[in-house]
Amino acid sequence: MTTKSQELLNWIDERFPLTSTWKAHLSEYYAPKNFNFWYFFGSLALLVLVLQIVTGIFLVMHYKPDASLNASGIPVAFASVEYIMREVPGGWLIRYLHSTGASAFFVVVYLHMFRGLLYGSYRKPRELIWIFGTLIFLALMAEAFMGYLLPWGQMSFWGAQVIVNLFSAIPVIGPDLSLVIRGDFVVSDATLNRFFSFHVIAVPLVLIGLVLAHIVALHEVGSNNPDGVEIKKKKDANGIPLDGIPFHPYYSVKDIVGVVGFLIFFSAIVFFAPEGGGYFLEYNNFIPADPLKTPLHIAPVWYFTPFYSVLRAITYPLFGIDAKFWGVVGMGASVVVIAFLPWLDRSPVKSIRYKGGLFKAILAVFIVAFFILGYLGVLPPTPGRTLVAQICSVIYFGFFLAMPWYSKLDKCKPEPERVTFK
Repeated sequence: MTTKSQELLNWIDERFPLTSTWKAHLSEYYAPKNFNFWYFFGSLALLVLVLQIVTGIFLVMHYKPDASLNASGIPVAFASVEYIMREVPGGWLIRYLHSTGASAFFVVVYLHMFRGLLYGSYRKPRELIWIFGTLIFLALMAEAFMGYLLPWGQMSFWGAQVIVNLFSAIPVIGPDLSLVIRGDFVVSDATLNRFFSFHVIAVPLVLIGLVLAHIVALHEVGSNNPDGVEIKKKKDANGIPLDGIPFHPYYSVKDIVGVVGFLIFFSAIVFFAPEGGGYFLEYNNFIPADPLKTPLHIAPVWYFTPFYSVLRAITYPLFGIDAKFWGVVGMGASVVVIAFLPWLDRSPVKSIRYKGGLFKAILAVFIVAFFILGYLGVLPPTPGRTLVAQICSVIYFGFFLAMPWYSKLDKCKPEPERVTFK
């Protein structure tokens, strides 16, 4: 650096911890040497979050959260989306980046969570990181649900109608809670404005705060690795982990490779298949919302369908309380139970590399059940499908609730003292 540049940097450092932050979180943050493909998805999730915020800002410039009809008899909100698509220069690209980005966000987050499940990234001392991650997932679901209403298409309207009405099944407070969420007795202009404000301001602020907490907590205890070895236990005379390398430039460059690969696939979808075969943008959502015309089948977006299937699988009342209430409880529990993984897993090792065949077999069954639940969630219910959903729901919850027992019974290999590259 030149003398002038160094003087400027010193001036900033006296007033703001720029250099120390750079060192603590990048150049002198030591990460394990053996990161693999699965460790791309954390940085990709951050990339998609930024993409969603930036594209969202441009969409808000032209979108109008108004459910009233214009002179052509079309809801203003729906017409504003069409205006963005057809009249705003580059508007179609911004809209498709945002809508495809929502699905990409969940793909990346699901894979990121699955990596944590594979390598035991939720185990001590990373319990708080996992809890923050679960809260991010919940906030992301809320953000996606509220944003889904904004186009004010048929599926947006009726999907919101169904989901909000589920809260009315909660004893005592249910009807009032539904009224508060909607802001009216039916899904209306008040609901649209309410969801718009939460989608654009409230939930993103919470989401950004949780992401920052997630990263700070991660850098406090250090990253996990495919071997489950704590690299901070083995240090040289200078206090540097023997199995660690600086995050920058090694992993910052590696993440660029992952970003380029991701953007190639992402761009291919945005430019050639933005509707995702009707899964990213449902065909019914290209029809303006009509409160007098119910679609033949109402289903949530694909990333909600596993949990929606759990809700529909509960068809019997318990303790004199309607089955709809227990369905809501089951759906909520299917997400919240993920947060308890650090205390449910009693295995002596973290990584699946050293776990036995029992855990691997149960994990494989769990994955199959999760995909089946996701597929059933987009289909109309039938007695046969409901039975399959019930079986898969039992498998889903059994994976978590029985983990304290089968993780102890599993025959594991000893973890290595140092990270490996085999």
